[in-house]
Amino acid sequence: MPFLSLALEARPQGQALADAAGTVSYTELRCQAEEVGRRLVTAGLRPGDLVAVKGTLDRDFVATLHGVWMAGGIVAPMSTRWTPFEEQQALHLLRPRMSYPPPLRATRGHETRRPENFHFKLELPPLSASAPSPSALPGLRGGDTAAVLLTSGTSGSPRAVGLTAGNLMASARASRERLGLAPSDRWLGSLSPAHVGGLALLTRAAALGSGVVLRGAFRAETFLALAEEGAITHASLVPTMLHQVLAALGKGRAPPSLRCVLLGGAPAPEALLAEALAAGFPMALTYGLTEASSQVATAEPDLVLRKPGTVGAPLPGVEVSVAEEGELLVRGPTVAPGLADGDGWLRTGDLARMDGDGHLWIVGRASDRIISGGVKVDPAEVEAVLSGHPGVLEAAVVGLPDPEWGERVVAAVVSVHGRGPSEAELGEKVRAALSAAKWPRAWRFVEALPRNATGKVDREGVRALFR
Repeated sequence: MPFLSLALEARPQGQALADAAGTVSYTELRCQAEEVGRRLVTAGLRPGDLVAVKGTLDRDFVATLHGVWMAGGIVAPMSTRWTPFEEQQALHLLRPRMSYPPPLRATRGHETRRPENFHFKLELPPLSASAPSPSALPGLRGGDTAAVLLTSGTSGSPRAVGLTAGNLMASARASRERLGLAPSDRWLGSLSPAHVGGLALLTRAAALGSGVVLRGAFRAETFLALAEEGAITHASLVPTMLHQVLAALGKGRAPPSLRCVLLGGAPAPEALLAEALAAGFPMALTYGLTEASSQVATAEPDLVLRKPGTVGAPLPGVEVSVAEEGELLVRGPTVAPGLADGDGWLRTGDLARMDGDGHLWIVGRASDRIISGGVKVDPAEVEAVLSGHPGVLEAAVVGLPDPEWGERVVAAVVSVHGRGPSEAELGEKVRAALSAAKWPRAWRFVEALPRNATGKVDREGVRALFR
């Protein structure tokens, strides 16, 4: 078993999990996971079978993931935020052999029809109904697929990405080297395992022997309370979560027990990062994607203080290249099989630049780029100008079809405390900083930007605001 076995060798009695009920050692987690794996085998699981696993992030859920891996299976973590219709769509795409617990049913009016070759055979009863198999559990090898995740769908329909045990192990080792991670780290279980950042958090902790603190769905107040009492040292957040934390903190300071707040999943507004740094949070900016097992490049807290905004250098063992049109290419042991070109490069669809120190700066998505009157407009550039206004909390810029210009630039703006600058004031600021093709031609002032399940801005949702 590639994950738990390393923690068991290093610190068998070390804390694997901690929740409101107490702590679980790695030995205890192994025993619970092994029982799950043996009952899955009795229920019909075979090596290489895909198991859709859904549930709140608690000790039973973590043990189930490891149990599937011990039995040689592949996990497909399901989000608890999906509606029954979305869950059925995911099952149709993933086509698991088993689902635990059984899937929700789509409500009337949202029924879906299964394709004829849909091989979803078993809806598992409670595992207690299956006697543990006495056979040896096969576990996984490095080249075996360990997880299948759905991408966030920012560039169209979500797709399934298979990550091997070796991919996830390489990611854990590289993250340890970049951030100086150790078994004494205690990570908040803040992200859903249905997304690569949440799954990598769990596999990284198991591979490195560190602890994960579980308190259910993320709440800023809980995060701050745990940090104040020294229960957590590390956390992975998306910008929306960080905004909630800063609002709950008020004029306070970051708890001293925090050694690293890993911020990724979506671009961090400049003002938000500045506020976090001013409050004393040890911010580490990271860039990654599902197809590369989470982290690709990460700027440790010291670098973020010196150069706020960069995501730093590629992780050890990971190579990057910026193509002619600005697209970021990635290759290395964390890249999912079958997605790279003949030279091993994965096209990320993200736009980036590299400075003289070899540090990456992410400047947007190639698919988000707007062509207005023949001029290429990167939304991130316009958003940075708008977010630089003290009355703007965040902004999203998209292109809309235009019969004369091809596309016209429009902007949705979230004001600080709902009382921000006027359209005329923002227009003046943009005109002073950018050329005419980049000026927003229409505005929407909203309470919050539309986002998908991972916290990224839903660009299609932004466009809908103008229809």
